[in-house]
Amino acid sequence: MTHPPQTQATATAQIRQQLAEIALTAPPALRQLALWLQDNLPLVAFSSVRQLADAAGASPNTVMRLAQALGFGGYGELRESLRLDLRSTTDIYAERTRELRQHPGAALWDLAARADLDNIAALYQPQAVEVLDRCATRLLAARCVHTVGARSCFGIAHHFAYLGGIAFGNFSPPPSLPGMLVDQMATAAADDVVVAIAYEHYSSEVVLACDIARDRGVPFIALTDRPSSPIARGAAEALFLPMDGPHIMPSLTAALSALEALLAVMASRSPEAARRVAEHERRVRDFGGYIPSRGPGSAPAR
Repeated sequence: MTHPPQTQATATAQIRQQLAEIALTAPPALRQLALWLQDNLPLVAFSSVRQLADAAGASPNTVMRLAQALGFGGYGELRESLRLDLRSTTDIYAERTRELRQHPGAALWDLAARADLDNIAALYQPQAVEVLDRCATRLLAARCVHTVGARSCFGIAHHFAYLGGIAFGNFSPPPSLPGMLVDQMATAAADDVVVAIAYEHYSSEVVLACDIARDRGVPFIALTDRPSSPIARGAAEALFLPMDGPHIMPSLTAALSALEALLAVMASRSPEAARRVAEHERRVRDFGGYIPSRGPGSAPAR
């Protein structure tokens, strides 16, 4: 049975009320999980079934049964309901950070490690791999690749563009100075490709870049968190990233892995990539950009 329609202002309160009832009347396994969730409900919005089960000391099957006992068709519906509730506020990241107080000590290391492994496993499913494969073809054929990421996504955007610029001849540096994003996007052409990275709250600069690309007929690839993301609209390709985990902001582990794998696949198809990387290494070494390697018996660095 699907959970009955309700306003998001009352969703969390109603779920808490139902948990209290289940904690009094349900079989032992469900009762124990319901009691635990009364103190840890926000964690549902950021966790997979397995992650929540591990944190609660329950089985994944018990987590699924509890979601159904709450009136949802499955765990995904329960999680989305709580996510919508969080989105009605403006402090999503603060709520995530407050939730970390529920997991002091060594348990958080294990939760973080499991979340990263789960996100990577969820990323490399056949459908997503097909998307990445098409992206590799597009990027290799592009006249110019523009990479756009802001705030927490700027680092991985820069990493992708930096490595792409070394191995391939068609990557431009990501815009970083005020006004440069509009300038760069305004010169993008239909035979270029834009790679855009954003998740909720969705940096306005990245949304603007996709709007400009859309208006100019420039294909863009969106790496984002969900189909309703503003940068997914009109994207030539959209990769929806698993971002669960006990973190201050949504995890970017899968995003970084996807971008590095994408570059690796591109390099495997490019007859020039290895030569370009070798030339880059030689130039940087010749001009002192790398610490000289020391052979056996060399004096230690001081």
